[in-house]
Amino acid sequence: MQNRLISTPLGPYAKGIPTEFPLIYAGFWLRLAAALIDALTMFIPFCFVSVVVVFICRLVSAKKGYDPAVPIIVALPLVFIVFTLFYFAVLESSPWQATLGKMALGLRVSDIEGQRLTLRRATGRTLAKYPSALTLGVGYIMCAFTKKKQALHDMMASCLVLRRLR
Repeated sequence: MQNRLISTPLGPYAKGIPTEFPLIYAGFWLRLAAALIDALTMFIPFCFVSVVVVFICRLVSAKKGYDPAVPIIVALPLVFIVFTLFYFAVLESSPWQATLGKMALGLRVSDIEGQRLTLRRATGRTLAKYPSALTLGVGYIMCAFTKKKQALHDMMASCLVLRRLR
């Protein structure tokens, strides 16, 4: 098993952080556990939002005499995309730098220099998870084999998932 403690210069934009700062990359199993916690965390709110959307679609369709199945089939994937985009992008660009699952396991998301993500970069990282998933999960599994433990979406967004130093 290789040593995951890597000392990296953070560059000129890292204000207030020593030039040598140990970065401990989060591996596949920790990230998978965080993803499972996030999935459980989002399940009940997503179900609630989905019920509200289905109810609204059925009401609107009934008033206009349409079949409610079509708007529901279109609306639910859009609700899922917006819901996950909001959850991941906002929390990973917040001062916590982590979703609830990552916080529970002591992980944080940063840019390559170890700095907090902007909302724009966090949104891009979240959207880049779709190609990771479309490769039958290979994009996610890549983090087990890359030097900096980066998945495909991390590479696309120039991000790292790090373990917090206690």
